[in-house]
This record gives sequence, C-alpha cells and structure tokens, in this order.
Amino acid sequence: MTEEKVKIVEENAKTYGLNTTLAAIGLPKSTWYYWKRKKVDYEEKYGHLRGPLIEILRENSAYGYRRIEPELKEAGYPVGETVLRRVLGMWNLSLCRTAGKPKPSRLRKVLAEGSKGMNLVVRLDEVNPLGVLYTDFTELRYANGDKKAYLMPLVDHATKWVVGWAVGRRPNTELALEALSMAAATLEEAGLNLEGRIVHHDQDSVYTGYRWLRAVLIRHRARISFSESGAKGNTAMESFNGRFKVENRSLFSDAKNIWELKRWIAVQIEYYNCRRRHSALGYTAPINYVIQEEILPRAAVALATQGT
Repeated sequence: MTEEKVKIVEENAKTYGLNTTLAAIGLPKSTWYYWKRKKVDYEEKYGHLRGPLIEILRENSAYGYRRIEPELKEAGYPVGETVLRRVLGMWNLSLCRTAGKPKPSRLRKVLAEGSKGMNLVVRLDEVNPLGVLYTDFTELRYANGDKKAYLMPLVDHATKWVVGWAVGRRPNTELALEALSMAAATLEEAGLNLEGRIVHHDQDSVYTGYRWLRAVLIRHRARISFSESGAKGNTAMESFNGRFKVENRSLFSDAKNIWELKRWIAVQIEYYNCRRRHSALGYTAPINYVIQEEILPRAAVALATQGT
C-alpha cells in the first residue's frame, strides 16, 4: 500500500537519498506529496496486491484471473473477481500471459541503471557483531542427486553465526520470509531484534519484490543492501554456501525426502554454530565466540540456540 511505501521512503531517504528511494520503491514524487493531504484512490487502495500478483504471474505466466484468484487467496489476499480484473488491467499485468514475464519493477530498473548507494556494506569502515546479515539461495541435491531443494541461510558477518535459515522446493518469497522470521525469532530470544541491522544480498527478483521489502523495511525496520555484481559482491555468503554443501554433500545426498533433508540441515547448522571451529574466529565456534567476546551473555545465547 502507498502508506507503507511512504513509511519506507521516510525511514530510508536519509540513507539512500530521497530520489533514489522514491525510484527504488516505485513511488512518484507527486504521490509522495499528495499523501500528505491523504489522497487515496483505487490504485493506492489495492496497491498491496501488485507484488503478490507479479510473483504469481512470474511462476504461472499463462494464468488468467480465475486461476490467479485462488492463488491470491492462499497467499492471504482474498479479493473478488471485479477487483482482480481491474487491477490486472490497470497495471497491464494481463500482458504477462503473452509476454511470459512482467515488466521490471522500479527498484530493478534503478539497480539496472547502476544507481549508487544501494550497497551499504561497502560503505562501512567497520562491521559490528550482528550488524550485517548475508543471505542468498543455494541449491541442494538430495535423494542420490535426483531431487533438488533450496536453502536460504542468514549469516552474520562478524561472528559467522547462522541466525536463521529455511529450506524448500523453490527459491521463492515464502521461503525467504520463513528464513527471515527465524532470524528475527533467534535475535528476539537473545533480547535483540532486526531493527537497524543490514540484510545484504544480490538482486534476485525475490529480494527486489514488494513483499520482501515490506517485511525487512517495515515489519522489522532493518536496512537492505544490494550487491552490485551478483555473487561477486556477496563473497561471504558464497563462501558459506560452498563450504556447507561440500562438507555435507553425502549426508544431503542420502536424504530420501525433503523432510529428512531438513532434519540433516538442522543438525549440521547446529554443528556449524556450536561446535565447528572457524579460523576467522581464532579456531572457535560462532556461539563460543559470541560468549567469549561478551557480545551476548551466556544465558541469552542459550535461549537463542534452543531448538537450533
């Protein structure tokens, strides 16, 4: 909704600049000023449907409104046929059925133009513990390599602690939000939250989508940083994913189904966090490092790692 977009602009304009933020979130300056006078029209009322609709059409480009309607309902956006048909036409999303994919979002256009200031990590002289969380999707093979799933971890820059993760059959927004929710819950158990922390990733369509932006910027009041060169700009995440897959390849391959794969991932992430020694941490485990460096009290760490 426009109100939420306005909040995003208000909270991030100082960081990225007003023009860049407006362009990235897709909010015209005229709307920005109109909102001050509480002008609400049909498009603004149903603006929250645009992101979910684009995601549905990205995965099901041949869908018409009859098939889109139950998809939206399952995603938590119940609307009637009249509203659905009108917004599809209003945003030209019906063209997706013939074009194969929707038009790029405003944010993706800004990123494609190489807009400066979207990578917050490179501007940091020093990264505080639990200050920057790296993330990305990575493919895992299981069932003797015949099936594939996708893992999305969130790993802290300084402590190497995996504070959240999720695995599923597709690298979509639902999976990303599940991982983000786990990260928020882990920090909450430790007496912290995501507010003000940087979440750094590449420019995957999930991470430039409205639902992800809304969750990170509005719900959790964190900041988003975009890699300017894909995996090359997110080397810490690539390093973790590569090492994690190599060290556990045989375990994952032996998993007969995705539920067994999830159990093995949970076991190995617990090992990674609590027992695996890291050279960057003076050959100690992330959780031990957090305690030794007095980043968090032992009791808080114990609560945060319960059920890991």
